[in-house]
Amino acid sequence: MALVGCPNSGKTTLFNRLTLSQCQAVNYPGATVDYCHGSLAAKFGGPLEMVDTPGTYSLFPKSPEEQVAKNVLYDRPGVGPAQLVVVVVDSTQLSRHLFLVEQLREASFRLVVALTMSDILQKNEEQIDERRLSEHLGCPVVSVSGATGEGMEDLADCIRKEFEKPIPSSPVDIPNWTVTKAEEVLQRLGILAQSVRVSNSENLDLSKSKKDTTAWLDGFLLHRIWGGIIFVGIMALIFSSIFWAATPLMEWVDTGFSWLADWVVSRSPDSLWADLLGNGVIASFGAVLVFVPQVAILFMGITLLEDSGYLARAASIIDRPLSQIGLNGRSFVPLLSGYACAIPAMLAARTISSRKERWLTLFIIPLMSCSARLPVYALLLAFLFVDAPAWQPGLILAFIYLSSLVVGSLVAALVNRMVKFEGPSFFLMELPKYRKPQWSTVLKNVQLKTTLYVKKAGPPIFIFAIVFWALSTFPNFKAEDPNVQLKDSYAAQMGRVIEPVMEPLGGDWRTGTALISAFTAREVFVSALVIVFNVSGDSDESIQTGLLNRMREARGRDGYPLFTTSSIIGLLIFFMISLQCIATVGVARREFGNWHMPVIQLVAFNLLGYALAVLAVQGLRAFGVA
Repeated sequence: MALVGCPNSGKTTLFNRLTLSQCQAVNYPGATVDYCHGSLAAKFGGPLEMVDTPGTYSLFPKSPEEQVAKNVLYDRPGVGPAQLVVVVVDSTQLSRHLFLVEQLREASFRLVVALTMSDILQKNEEQIDERRLSEHLGCPVVSVSGATGEGMEDLADCIRKEFEKPIPSSPVDIPNWTVTKAEEVLQRLGILAQSVRVSNSENLDLSKSKKDTTAWLDGFLLHRIWGGIIFVGIMALIFSSIFWAATPLMEWVDTGFSWLADWVVSRSPDSLWADLLGNGVIASFGAVLVFVPQVAILFMGITLLEDSGYLARAASIIDRPLSQIGLNGRSFVPLLSGYACAIPAMLAARTISSRKERWLTLFIIPLMSCSARLPVYALLLAFLFVDAPAWQPGLILAFIYLSSLVVGSLVAALVNRMVKFEGPSFFLMELPKYRKPQWSTVLKNVQLKTTLYVKKAGPPIFIFAIVFWALSTFPNFKAEDPNVQLKDSYAAQMGRVIEPVMEPLGGDWRTGTALISAFTAREVFVSALVIVFNVSGDSDESIQTGLLNRMREARGRDGYPLFTTSSIIGLLIFFMISLQCIATVGVARREFGNWHMPVIQLVAFNLLGYALAVLAVQGLRAFGVA
């Protein structure tokens, strides 16, 4: 059976309830770019296979995700047409969502209608007359709530009963409806929606609607002037909270890894294996995982925007400025997703129907500051803001994140003038009602995304820690002085080859090797510095504190400090713009359909990042900023 419905109808949440899966549900079109599938959970009497299709408004596709939904309905590869279609209908927006039901009926699909958001209607002392609606549609109708799980047993029973009936004839591909027919259907459905909506209160007059909370909030949040100001404030609050809200947890994680690394080394101080495990692997992991609380807060902020219904509003607010650079509001969601990870952001860009806008969005997504850059930003800002209140580096971090959107917009505007595309462009998005986020769902999604981040970062950090520890330890591993051991190491010999390139950035071979290592994973830059400066937790200082102290003590060949205000700003600019994620390049190749554009991105963004970083460092030094 196939699960279909309009975007924001609660379809994927319902799928997760029925199959006990963990597909992601967000409040924007195309949350499920591809389809998910699972089996009806045993507690609901499975094992019937269920496919969660992308959100679609009709059987006449106008975007890639709608085409995927239609393909699954009519002829899923290796399976054939859906034997049963569960149509998810938002009961608070009944007439518009029944439009899809009417098309499915005309196409002769066997249907079950699941009315979601029933808990919202109950709060308004209203309900839908399921029996009357079922008689009109000629199919079963069941009210459910994805948030509370109410009605799931009834829906599962209804699904099983429908499957016990004879298999219907194959569905037919209906011709596209004319504008006149569509208007007639919508008018008829509006009358039907009013007739089946009943009040649970004698004092409620349905002809006089109560003040709509959603409309009232939209008066502020979508205001021509205040809407943009509120949007910037919300984004700044999310990104600045990454610092001040995460500090206690970061200290706890840092202390734990520092103690573990010190304990391992102390078991056998002269053992290479203990040194590898303590000062190499554990210290490297600790240097990166200390920033996991900040990553989790970033994910929580984005998830709250999704679940509350504000994300779709943000897309409409930013539609006008994006249109000036060749994009539209649909590009905002993939760009915002790029703050978490560029890979799913590029997949989300499939929902953009315009070839030009999809191409431009894919091109600038790597410029969005993903969560992998966060450990680097946090370390460098901690170096600049010594003993400063957490809100100060937090505001700078918010500025960096917003700046990446500005830089991406400028690049998109430039490329839009250079590359010409043909084809129509339009922006159409349904704004869902505001909803109170379910904290259990929010925390579950944050836990899932944070776990995926750790799993993604873990393998490259582990491999890098072993390789780089070996390069920085040998061949003179018997030297008693760690500085002598490092200067004679293979890593130092390799780093000195690229040292001339690092000097304009205010760096030397140590920062150069750390930058090169970041191409395996951006987080590895921090781990590389931990190994280069031989940092391990001890009774006097944690790993992060030790690394910051070594950075402040580090000197270049001329005897001047290696890390200064200007060189740190240069590194921040380089990481903000450069493309160092090889996995992103691989996904870009699949989405662009060739290697030409990913290679251009790789070369252009790294050269641009390097050039701007050098200009910043040299410019600041020219004005007397060390």
